[in-house]
Amino acid sequence: MALLFFGTDPNSGGGNCPAVWVDTDAAQGPELVLQGKAADAMTQTACSQDSPPADDEAVIRIPVRMVDQIRKACDAAEAAGPQL
Repeated sequence: MALLFFGTDPNSGGGNCPAVWVDTDAAQGPELVLQGKAADAMTQTACSQDSPPADDEAVIRIPVRMVDQIRKACDAAEAAGPQL
């Protein structure tokens, strides 16, 4: 697995915080990898009404202040397509 790191929550003070990467070796092409706080039970239930998660999926929370890092990761993954 080759992960390109794009950043963490700028207000976190480092370590154990929301973060974003792009996995450049995913079988179907580049994928975003997100680290965040696990959503509470109420949020998970609400999300499950629209899109029930599979057994290997999780609902997480990412602060909106990370939009810049996520946007950069999305742009890099999209621009590279399966060739990143």
